[in-house]
Amino acid sequence: MEFDDSLPDLGPRPGDRVDALVREDIDSLSVAELESRITALEGEIARCRARITHAVNHRASADALFR
Repeated sequence: MEFDDSLPDLGPRPGDRVDALVREDIDSLSVAELESRITALEGEIARCRARITHAVNHRASADALFR
């Protein structure tokens, strides 16, 4: 996959949900809660990967069209 290096990396935004998620204390969660959290995060990872694939394919199609 290729990413557009011309765009600046803005880093985490204030109030970024992912940043808040990774800072969350998970010590008090049960094994079942941790497994549920992992399942939800794996689903979100799959959704993000699908969006990246779509964006890369869309960009390649646009590039091919305007050659």
